[in-house]
Amino acid sequence: MISKLAVVETTSIGMESSIAEFVVIRSGVTIGDNVTIHPHVVIESGVTIEDGVEIFPGTYIGKSPKGAGATSRPISFKPWVRIGSDCAIGPNAVIYYEVEIGNNTLIGDGASIRDQVTIGHHCIISRYVTINYASQIGNNTKIMDLTHITGKCHIGDNVFIGMLVSTANDNNLVAREYVEEEIIGPKVQDGATIGSGTTVLPGISIGEGALVGAQTLVSRDVAPYKLAMGNPARIIKDLRMVKP
Repeated sequence: MISKLAVVETTSIGMESSIAEFVVIRSGVTIGDNVTIHPHVVIESGVTIEDGVEIFPGTYIGKSPKGAGATSRPISFKPWVRIGSDCAIGPNAVIYYEVEIGNNTLIGDGASIRDQVTIGHHCIISRYVTINYASQIGNNTKIMDLTHITGKCHIGDNVFIGMLVSTANDNNLVAREYVEEEIIGPKVQDGATIGSGTTVLPGISIGEGALVGAQTLVSRDVAPYKLAMGNPARIIKDLRMVKP
């Protein structure tokens, strides 16, 4: 069902899909079966929405990144987006071009996902999370409200990141210059947990199965299966020694 008040320029729409009033869908968009698109959604050309996806009001998919002459990083992107089957995209989310989202992933209200980002299947990107450019998020990973994932960050599978976590990727703050090889986001390995309010500095590695306590400043690598806490972080114990 397509509302008479929607602007729909594509004919590639699957069976049993619903497009509400004031939706704008440009040519070159592909929409699968049983997709629900609520009012005031904008979807640009080159976007693929697979079966069973629900997109809530005010969402914008296929945003072109703009430097406006103010950014140090040169802007380049490919004009495509793929949203896997059975995803839910919350109200007012913004998904830039060159983004891939796996099946059964929840994108929360007001989330912003920049260009060149890959997100796995069965993930939660919660309310007002921001994910900067060229970052990878693994499968079954949960990132809670108001967390910022910096550009060129790598997050593995089965990772949990609490609320209000901040990550950084540039130690050369004084120069105000963009040097590609010096921009290195943190790497969070499979099964790691980062507590709420933590800050992770550029280039840091948090090992497989590690646990970083809340409000920790992580300025050095955390080895696998270690508990790290404090400001700056220090290793408290080996989690493999903890009895169940």
